[in-house]
Amino acid sequence: MLVLSRKNDEAVVIGGSVGFERMIKVTVVEIKNGRVRLGFEADADVPVHRMEVWERIRGETPLAEPVA
Repeated sequence: MLVLSRKNDEAVVIGGSVGFERMIKVTVVEIKNGRVRLGFEADADVPVHRMEVWERIRGETPLAEPVA
C-alpha cells in the first residue's frame, strides 16, 4: 500500500501516463473533525465506488476467469 500525505486542495493522479491512458484524479476537498472528503475525477465510463458498494457489486458479479 502506498501512503501519501496531502493537504486541502492537493491531489493524487492515478494513471495518465504511457501505457495507462486513463487517469483518475483524487483531490482532498476538506479535512474537518477527523473526516476527510475526497473528490474523484475520472472518465464517465470509469466506475468509482465506495469500498463496501464495490464489494457488494463484486459479490453479485463473478470476476472473469484468469487467463493462463
